[in-house]
Amino acid sequence: MVCFRLFPVPGSGLVLVCLVLGAVRSYALELNLTDSENATCLYAKWQMNFTVRYETTNKTYKTVTISDHGTVTYNGSICGDDQNGPKIAVQFGPGFSWIANFTKAASTYSIDSVSFSYNTGDNTTFPDAEDKGILTVDELLAIRIPLNDLFRCNSLSTLEKNDVVQHYWDVLVQAFVQNGTVSTNEFLCDKDKTSTVAPTIHTTVPSPTTTPTPKEKPEAGTYSVNNGNDTCLLATMGLQLNITQDKVASVININPNTTHSTGSCRSHTALLRLNSSTIKYLDFVFAVKNENRFYLKEVNISMYLVNGSVFSIANNNLSYWDAPLGSSYMCNKEQTVSVSGAFQINTFDLRVQPFNVTQGKYSTGHIWQPQLSGFLTEPRTQDCSADDDNFLVPIAVGAALAGVLILVLLAYFIGLKHHHAGYEQF
Repeated sequence: MVCFRLFPVPGSGLVLVCLVLGAVRSYALELNLTDSENATCLYAKWQMNFTVRYETTNKTYKTVTISDHGTVTYNGSICGDDQNGPKIAVQFGPGFSWIANFTKAASTYSIDSVSFSYNTGDNTTFPDAEDKGILTVDELLAIRIPLNDLFRCNSLSTLEKNDVVQHYWDVLVQAFVQNGTVSTNEFLCDKDKTSTVAPTIHTTVPSPTTTPTPKEKPEAGTYSVNNGNDTCLLATMGLQLNITQDKVASVININPNTTHSTGSCRSHTALLRLNSSTIKYLDFVFAVKNENRFYLKEVNISMYLVNGSVFSIANNNLSYWDAPLGSSYMCNKEQTVSVSGAFQINTFDLRVQPFNVTQGKYSTGHIWQPQLSGFLTEPRTQDCSADDDNFLVPIAVGAALAGVLILVLLAYFIGLKHHHAGYEQF
């Protein structure tokens, strides 16, 4: 964790800003706001990212995910007074900002609203944007919390409005801190109240060897995401995690019976989030490209290792599991998703459809079966290249047999010719 020095913020005293650095663009923001007497008045620690869909100059649409906040400042964050409530103000990147406002009642305080502003004039983040300028999305929340309680929400929270999806998780916040001491009483969000068990941190020291213990094939699990009463994302897969940290490699099979799935679906992005007692989150983010195909664009993970440390990795520049919209991607054989040099995911018996799910089932289509002289209604899928190996074996065997047959025929005709030549000598 990197902590920066205390510095003054007009009208609010001093701010201690800490940025907890994970590996490869996985960030937690932490703010400890103090008043003029150097007493804590507002505390917050959270993670967030944003997905924005925008129109390009050639009239197509692109989707970007903003998860690397870079250098962060908190100018404008205030403790609040009789006229204005507390406020968290965050600035990052060229023209990006985020604000959370708080209000107070007799016995409760509320996270009243949040707003996110982004700059489509930033060509690095929004290449070829048709409209350039700063756009703002406001969301009313009105989350009520007992006064002097610390609000906690480890679960993923998603806000969607005006082509912007906001994701928040691992949230800790308390406004109107009493006597300068952050409360130990926690008020959980509704999603956390339904969680099964808290993470268990093991203290076993890992083996010093750098070679992971071989693991058996993981059990395939079926996961889904709902949008209201309808299923909008389906995934079936066995997952095996390959992690290297401090030169120690480990292989972890995910148990689908103790793993839970949440997420969100939009027209051009979809999120599948898995979590368990040791996995804080394992995110699979899908995106639409060229308006007719989907692919796996991003993977994020944060989990507890056996030595009690937290392993975090994120990569939002992937290109796996490409398939046409309206179909599912399938790969029965083992396939590897390389997230980083320190983290890979082996998948088994994979099938995923993040868009256009109807009636809670994988899409079906009409596939021509020439050997049966007609059409059959079968699952519409895009097979992975690994499965093409299944066809290479019979092709290779057939080619070898054909070669042997040709050699036999050549030998036969050569021998027959010599036989006739022998008769002509008499």
